[in-house]
Amino acid sequence: QVQLVESGGGLVQPGGSLRLSCAASGFTFSRSGMRWYRQAPGKEREFVAYITRTSSTKNYADSVKGRFTISRDNVKNTVYLQMNSLKAEDTAVYYCNALLYENQWGQGTQVTVSS
Repeated sequence: QVQLVESGGGLVQPGGSLRLSCAASGFTFSRSGMRWYRQAPGKEREFVAYITRTSSTKNYADSVKGRFTISRDNVKNTVYLQMNSLKAEDTAVYYCNALLYENQWGQGTQVTVSS
């Protein structure tokens, strides 16, 4: 049974940083690319970042490029999202997703950027 557990969200001031984690279980983590998505209130879920199985390639949405960094630890079965220079428009629930199990989602972690 695929499980994805996101954590690390919270309230942060504009310009601040947060590091999100997503602990995966129920599948062979090292065999799947991983993605982060986010969903702001009243909006559709949108792509944020992607990392391949070996971390050889990383892709980002234009809105976060240069501020967010995706990484993974295939020993700990965890994918991370380092978020710097946060803006109010980054406020959303953040979700991780496994490329091999696109229909499986965790509960997400809330990120609120506000002064």
